[in-house]
Amino acid sequence: MKFEISDQESKQAKVPHEIFLTNLVGNHILWFIASLGLVRSYWQPLALVPVFSLLLLCYTLWRANKSKTTDPWYVMCHWQLCAKRSRVFILMLLLLGIVSLLGWVGFTFLGMKEVAVLALVSGIGVLPVMVTVLVLILMESDALHQAAQHKLPDRMFELFPNTKIKVIEEPTLSD
Repeated sequence: MKFEISDQESKQAKVPHEIFLTNLVGNHILWFIASLGLVRSYWQPLALVPVFSLLLLCYTLWRANKSKTTDPWYVMCHWQLCAKRSRVFILMLLLLGIVSLLGWVGFTFLGMKEVAVLALVSGIGVLPVMVTVLVLILMESDALHQAAQHKLPDRMFELFPNTKIKVIEEPTLSD
């Protein structure tokens, strides 16, 4: 749905998506790959990836909660959309952490071979996170575009109805 909102609200609605995309692209792809090249000499740059990510994810969740009472309706809806996707990403990172912990336990205490642990962690932990990152990048890029176009997914309007906002364009069957 497209709504009649100010350009200022549109700019504010883009902020959560820009933060999340910065985390996904800048941190989890660019910084992660760059720090992998240094990991044999310096482990600290690689350790910054989860720290920075958790800081941004926690900020997003905190700001989305605060948004319910401080921001205009349209901006609040975009924060809630981004917070929902941030929770999905947190769950995927938790899955990776659990699988990595199980791999470490298997290697250290159960006598699993290093190759078996790497296959387990890569297949069940890393691969789903990589796919999730790519899907979330696509979804957040679309949400950023929608925020600029004064649009919002229909389900957000259903979750957070607003009778005072003027709808410019109703969804069609092709949407």
